[in-house]
Amino acid sequence: MTGAPHPYPTQAVILAGGQGSRLRPYTDNRPKPMVEIPGTGTPIIGHQLNWLAEEGVTDAVVSCGHLAGVLQDWLSRSQLPLRVTTVVEPEPLGRGGGLKYAAGALPRPDEPWYATNGDIWTRFPLREMADFHHERDAEATLALARPRIPWGVVETDAFGHVLDFIEAPPSPYLVNAGVYVFSAGFTALLPTRGDHERTTFPRLARERRLAGFPLPQGAYWRAIDTAKDLTEAAKELNSHGR
Repeated sequence: MTGAPHPYPTQAVILAGGQGSRLRPYTDNRPKPMVEIPGTGTPIIGHQLNWLAEEGVTDAVVSCGHLAGVLQDWLSRSQLPLRVTTVVEPEPLGRGGGLKYAAGALPRPDEPWYATNGDIWTRFPLREMADFHHERDAEATLALARPRIPWGVVETDAFGHVLDFIEAPPSPYLVNAGVYVFSAGFTALLPTRGDHERTTFPRLARERRLAGFPLPQGAYWRAIDTAKDLTEAAKELNSHGR
């Protein structure tokens, strides 16, 4: 299917319902996606919406949960670069059920869509990921990142001599980066309740319909889980002007 024309997604779901307990006290009075990156004056979700708009997305559905009113109020008062709809689960549906519930509010259910976790700050070409997804005829494609190990590591030779000390090297393993491309038909494969990473994704993997897109060299990616992540993100912003 390489080279065949295909529509790029113009709609996305942002999963913004997490409590962010590891980010307390920042999340005592706001949901995790509303935590500001120091030095920017903009919450995480603001950066996400700007990035999605730059990548051609015109409509976003934000799935709210913890302190939903705070997020909804900010969205209603802000000048946004795209159209935003918010949804709140009537009861806890699990990650897969919540994703399916949010996808039900997408304006064009017969078209592909992006999804992202609400605590990710990243920049990379989404259209390249959509091309990758299309070329593999996948139902779902995961962005894959190689995060830095938070400790210094020691390199040795086969005999046990220490050769070098390396501070915070990239992990040898790829991890789910929390950004996705989904086909239009993927929504129907999601559970109404439960975790799609234990049901839908394994099934698609067995059927070779789940793809993994390694983030290109130079792409920026960071999951904002702790206060240290906020500090590191601010440093990287100052260093690279992201």
